[in-house]
Order: sequence, then C-alpha cells, then structure tokens
Amino acid sequence: MKAPPDHRSQVFGTPWEGVHGTAIESARHYGRHWHSTYGLGLLEQGAQRSASGRGKVDAYAGDLIATNPGEVHDGMPLGGPSRRWRMVYFDADVMAAMNGDVAADVALTRPVIQDARLGDMLCRLFTRLDDWRTASPDARRIELLACEESLAEVCGLLRDSHSTATPSREAAADMKQVRDRLADELLAPPTLAELAAMTGLSTYQVLRRFEKTYGVPPHAWLVLQRTERARHLIRHGADLAEAAAASGFSDQSHMTRIFTRQFGFTPGAWQRAERSA
Repeated sequence: MKAPPDHRSQVFGTPWEGVHGTAIESARHYGRHWHSTYGLGLLEQGAQRSASGRGKVDAYAGDLIATNPGEVHDGMPLGGPSRRWRMVYFDADVMAAMNGDVAADVALTRPVIQDARLGDMLCRLFTRLDDWRTASPDARRIELLACEESLAEVCGLLRDSHSTATPSREAAADMKQVRDRLADELLAPPTLAELAAMTGLSTYQVLRRFEKTYGVPPHAWLVLQRTERARHLIRHGADLAEAAAASGFSDQSHMTRIFTRQFGFTPGAWQRAERSA
C-alpha cells in the first residue's frame, strides 16, 4: 500500500475573532476548494502550482499567495516533492473594519504577489503573533496593540496595493487625544480599534496618521513612554523589578532589552550612575 504524502500542519489562534493562522509543510496535492475568508501567506520553501480565478499560477519561495472569500483554488508541489508556507486568514468583516470599507466591495486582484514591503509586514505579524501565543496573560495584554497594528498594516497594504478598492485617503484628525489616552493608559493600553473610534477613522487610517504626526506608530510610542517612565522611577529610587512592573513591562528582562535598545545602556548601569551621583 502506498504511503500517504508527507504532511505536517499547525493551526493557530489569534487575539481576534475571525482571524486564524496556519503553518504547513506538505507534499499533498490539494483538490479544488475554497475558504469563506481572505487568505494571505508566504511561501517559505519550495514552489507550488495552483488554480485560481486567473487560471494556473506558479508561486516560488519568497512569493506571497492570496485568496478571496469563495475563490476556488487547488495546490500541488512544483519542481520538488514538497513545499512550506504560512498563512493568515481573516473574515471579510475584519478587512472591512481595518479599512473602513463595506466588506463585499473589496476583492484581491492577484493570487501570487511580489511585494517586499507587504511581505515584511506579514512576517512581522507572524512574529508578533508567535510572541503573543507564548507570552504570559499579562504580557499578552501588553503586546496586543502591537499585534493589532501589524494586522492593520497587512490589511491596509493589501487593500491599497492589491485589491479593487480605491486607495485609502489621507485622513485629517487630531492625534493629540490618541497620544494622551496612550499616555494615561500605559499599563492597560486601548486597542487600535478603540483609538480609531475616538477619531472617526478606520484602524489603518489612525495608524498611518499617528505615525505621520509623531514619527512612530502607537505601540512604538507607548514602548518609548514606558521606558522613559522606568528611567524616571529608577532615578527616584525604585528597584529594577519594581520599575519594570510599574512601567508596563512583562518582566525585568523585557524592560532591560527595551531600555538598552533605546538608551544604549542597561537599567542597572543607570541605577548605579544615579546612586553614585
């Protein structure tokens, strides 16, 4: 009896309803099928040939692969026995919420995409979701905003550059209230969706507008503020573990990594310098 083709797969939850991920390495020939969601993935190794609304298409390592809700497709290895890929799937209303669209209005235009910026954003989303899944409950809450930003970036870039939708307009809105709320809620930050609701923008629009105004996206700004708070607390006598907890870091080692990256020296070095002053 012939052995079945090699196949290893994992499915992953995410912080949001309507979004999940997969990691698959497989020699299988998938028959024609469809998903009720959008799908975007990175072909990490090998190559694949598949049917799409445009006929047969080939994808190679480094290419992005995409499907629309209800789009019939299949898949088989190309030029080798197997291939490996990672995907994120999201419901149509998730795409709509990120971009402020009517869900049925947006269709992805290409089943295989070469786009370095979108690929980088997708890899960042995978990395942040991996970190979120393995984190403690407190750390998960802290990193939720980072995950949400990456999902918004992926959905926004996909919509603006690779769909039938009109590119997002440059929205005007007061970002000071967004910044002030982040500053007031360092330990339990609001979601990107909550920040967007304050301004009447989509999540992708508020993300872009905030970065244009302050030079970094909301999560990065939040991390900078946490680090400044830790530096202030250490200067005024807090021990390192206390400063980490009071500044919203998951633990002391997390604070040390971020603190060193931002200032170029460790919290311990800062503490010793202040005590010797």
